[in-house]
Amino acid sequence: MWANQDWQGSLYPRQAKTDLLSDYAAVFSSVEGNTTFYSGAPKPDTIAAWARQAPAHFRFCFKLPSRVTHEQRLSQLEDAWAFLSALAPLHDRLGPTMVQLPRDFGPAELPKLEALLAQWPTHLPCAVEVRHPVFFHKGEGEKALNRLLITYGANRVMLDVRPVFSAPANGHAGLAHAQQEKPKLPLHVLSTAEQPIIRFIGHIDKTINTRYFSPWIDRLALWISQGKTPFLFVHTADNRESPDMARHLYRTLQQHITLPALEPFADEKQSQLF
Repeated sequence: MWANQDWQGSLYPRQAKTDLLSDYAAVFSSVEGNTTFYSGAPKPDTIAAWARQAPAHFRFCFKLPSRVTHEQRLSQLEDAWAFLSALAPLHDRLGPTMVQLPRDFGPAELPKLEALLAQWPTHLPCAVEVRHPVFFHKGEGEKALNRLLITYGANRVMLDVRPVFSAPANGHAGLAHAQQEKPKLPLHVLSTAEQPIIRFIGHIDKTINTRYFSPWIDRLALWISQGKTPFLFVHTADNRESPDMARHLYRTLQQHITLPALEPFADEKQSQLF
């Protein structure tokens, strides 16, 4: 989410207020909402406040709660619909809601996923992130998954963990934690719908991230030329450098594609006043 105090003095002013969404949305146009995965839908007054603060072009990409995906394994869909209903004040600013499935959610449970996608509200985009190894073997299981996503217009989340696993942690605690936490899965680049999502899990070394991002440039350019709206979410080992890395990769992409300029970070704006 955007409420990261480590970004004070860069993306946010050094003396940042509690509410940081406005400063975040002044620079970036979307956010990956991880907290809903752990805690479910925020309180109604919180959602109403976000609706007031987020500009019309901004897109929230929340995760379906783990209660729905991991505890219930998509067996009680009324909880999924209750979550989407709670987000109603933000429906005009929702990017794809992400359905992150458990690592052992395999082909045998695809009927559960189909039941979810078949009833998913057509006016709300959806994206699915799988982690079972079978879905990365290019066999019948993966073909069945991709056919399902294409049929229902759901995006397949592309998790690019190559950068974070490209070099040993060498004592860096944040990098070691990321390497332990993230699934080491192959990258399959495939857009199954109109809003492909890339989750780019970066290294602490900017040159490594730049190298692994380079092949994405042509793919992003292709999707944009096709009228698609790709979402790129950038993580670094402890996320302290994520805003800087996101801006660096965006500017790299700008060298190849016509994109609007990003606004300066809030702390940079303050510095310009003195």
